[in-house]
Parts: sequence; C-alpha cells; structure tokens
Amino acid sequence: MGSGQVTSTSGLFDFQGKRVTVAGLGVSGVPAAKALHARGAVVTVVNDGDDARAREQAAELEALGITVRLGDGSSLPEGTELVVTAPGWQPGKPLFRAAEQAGVPVWGDVELAWRLRGPDAAPWLAVTGTNGKTTTVQMLASILKAAGLRTAAVGNIGVSLLDAVLGEEEYDVLAVELSSYQLHWAPSLRAHSAAVLNLAPDHLDWHGSMEAYARDKGRIYEGNKVACVYNVADKATEDLVREADVEEGCRAIGFTLGAPGPSQLGVVDGILVDRAFVENRQKNAQELAEVSDVHPPAPHNIANALAAAALARAFGVPASAVRDGLRAFRPDAHRIAHVADLDGVAYVDDSKATNTHAAEASLAAYESIVWIAGGLAKGATFDELVAKSAKRLRGAVLIGADRALIRDALARHAPEVPVVDLDRTDTGAMLQAVTEARRLARPGDTVLLAPACASMDMFTNYNQRGDAFAAAVRELGA
Repeated sequence: MGSGQVTSTSGLFDFQGKRVTVAGLGVSGVPAAKALHARGAVVTVVNDGDDARAREQAAELEALGITVRLGDGSSLPEGTELVVTAPGWQPGKPLFRAAEQAGVPVWGDVELAWRLRGPDAAPWLAVTGTNGKTTTVQMLASILKAAGLRTAAVGNIGVSLLDAVLGEEEYDVLAVELSSYQLHWAPSLRAHSAAVLNLAPDHLDWHGSMEAYARDKGRIYEGNKVACVYNVADKATEDLVREADVEEGCRAIGFTLGAPGPSQLGVVDGILVDRAFVENRQKNAQELAEVSDVHPPAPHNIANALAAAALARAFGVPASAVRDGLRAFRPDAHRIAHVADLDGVAYVDDSKATNTHAAEASLAAYESIVWIAGGLAKGATFDELVAKSAKRLRGAVLIGADRALIRDALARHAPEVPVVDLDRTDTGAMLQAVTEARRLARPGDTVLLAPACASMDMFTNYNQRGDAFAAAVRELGA
C-alpha cells in the first residue's frame, strides 16, 4: 500500500500532527507507539486483548499521552491517516479492510523502522526462509564482527528493528531476520543483499495459500543492490530471485552443499569455497572455512553457514573473517544441541524443529536414529517426512496431541520401525519418552528430539520442551 500523505521534503517522514493507529501492543507495538508519539504523531493504540500484561503496557503508554483502546482491535479510529501493525495480525482483519476502503496505508514495524532510518543509516543484510533464519543471522553477525564491523543481529530474532534504528549505538551494517509476516507489511524495504534459505509450507492459515506465502518471502529481494542469495537445492528460492525487481548490477548468488559453479558458494573436499566474489570466477575459487569450523556440522547448518558467508562476502568481508566468525559462533539452545553420550548413544535436542521441514533437516544429519516426535501438528502431514527418513530410523517414540498422524505415516512408510506411543501429557512424559528411546537405541545410534510439531499441547514453548528432554537425559545418566 502506498506511502500516502505522510511525507516531508527532507526525505524523512514528518509525523507532526498525523493521526496514526498502532495495531497491537507487544514487542513491536509499544516501541512503534513511542517512536511515533516522540515525532509528534497523534497516536491511538488498538489491541484485541485486555489481559494484565496489556493493561500494564497500556498504562505505560497512557502516561505519555497516548490513547489506548483495549479489547477493540477491529474498528478503525476516525481520522486515521496511517496504520502501523504488529506483524502477526492477519491481513483479513476488519481493521485492515476498513483501512483499505478508506485509502489508508498500512505499515508493519519493519516498514516503520525502514522509513525512520537516517540518510547515513547502516545498510541491511536480510535473511528469511521457512527454517534456519535465526541461526543464519547470528552466523552472519559473528562473521561481520570478525571483520571488525559494528553490527547486531536484529528483527524477528527478538531485538526490535526500531530500537536498533533509533538507538544511540552506531552500526556499519545490520544482520536482519525477517519473517513472512514482517515482509508482508514492508512494501518499501530495500536491502543491500538478501537471502531466502528455503521454502516449505508454513503459516498457510495466515497467508491463505503457499503462493501468497512464497510471494511475501520473495519481497525480501525487491530492490536489492548487490546480491540475491538463493538455495540451489530449493528451486522455489531461485524462482523468487528471477521474479524480483532489483537494482542494475545486482547478482543472483547460489549456495549448495555440492561443488559450486560460477556465482555460487559450496563445498569441496570438506572446504567451504566461494566462486562468486572472486576474480575470474569461471576458473578461480576462494577457500573460506572448513566444514569442521561450522557448529554443529550438520548438512542444513552448513547450508546456513554458506548463506551467511554469501551475504558477508557481498558486503566485502574477507575470507579470513568468514572462517573466524564461523569458528566463534555457537547456536542457540535447542538447535541440534548435543546433550550427552550414554552407553555409546548420543542424545541430541532439536526441540526447535517445530515443523516437518526442520525435522527433515535434523533427521538427515544422523545415520541411525531413535526419533522422539509429536506435539501440535498445525495442519501438517507427515508422509513425505517419514518416507524420506525411514531408512535412518532405528525406532520412534511418539508424544503429544497429534502423535497419531505420525504413527499412521510410520505405519505406511516404515512399517518395520518399532514405535512406542505414549498416551500421557503430564510432567513425567518426557522422562518416559527418553527411557523408552534408550531401550530401543544401540551403541552408535542417536536419540533425537526433533518433534516436527509445536509444543504448546504439553509445554509452554519449545525451550521448555528441550529443557525437559535434557533434564531427562541427565537423570538417566545419573
């Protein structure tokens, strides 16, 4: 939606006296409301919920003179000239339909941050994809720091882009994680370079279709200046590059777990190599790092490292900084985290694998697996996942509300694999699951928690689920 009436001659936006509605409180809404109010806008915040947290945030904003309407996120306040929305609000909400009918533009918090950047603001290296975004952005930030650049990992990673853009700290470049929701509401974003790591069905209830989901992901490439980074193994990402309207001279850069062609990064004999940002790329390649420099060196994590390296190289970072940055990086908890070895069996926590695409990547990292899976399926089906992974499975232990969907897929595609179906959701369920997995495992196997499902049927979040797994493993070890 267009930039509408909220412009000034300086190139920055003049919000003085403009009537702006902020949709949603939370991580993005509160800083957005404060930033707009500080620039002279007449701000009204609307919020669906009216719980204790919302009332606390509302009181904080009202003390500044900002109007807050709790329990009413549907109607458009009279006179609204701009709507700034939290990224999770679905496009079909009545508020947005009313804005469209009134010709009122709708921005997300990312769009607002982009518009509020000063003329000398740090460029953005942006990452999206169904899985691997956070790890890739953190790897990228580690590489940029190793090159001596002032940077931060921001965006969907939990650090507000508004805070990064408007804060006092000066940056040379920002490593930015963007979700499909955020991209949907960011029409004028123009990154220095950007990557789409992979595409698999996710959040289709929000976007309405796979096509709409892919289209929103593809927005990250619009107006790129130097490089559009795509996954050679995932043609859909390359298609998004082809469709993007980029600046003259911007290049398509692929990453692959195989030997790279010209304008690609890949792997040769255990070495990460660059044939994109080198002279005479038809003949030459630059060594960047060893596979063993990537932690953990699972295939999908090596792909993340290559994507991060491509964005860093697009920004002019030397090869030595790629190596040093990858060596220094350690992933967040619950992402293929090795918990312990008991009786020759490795126990690995990948509770962050909350969908089938992430679980497939996790399962591909090990040869012989006792798989702990299940939870809330979010509409997913498991036939493709099980069919691809069947030959690696020593056994399976199923937990959670939708475990029958996985059990049925195992019956169809891996009938010889022994399955333990745990019909309990109490706090002791994970200990029993790990105990059963230990019984099925043999020396050399990996007991892998890669649920392929959300956690909220049994746990507060995937972190708590992973902590329960690690605690159960330690209890068995003791």
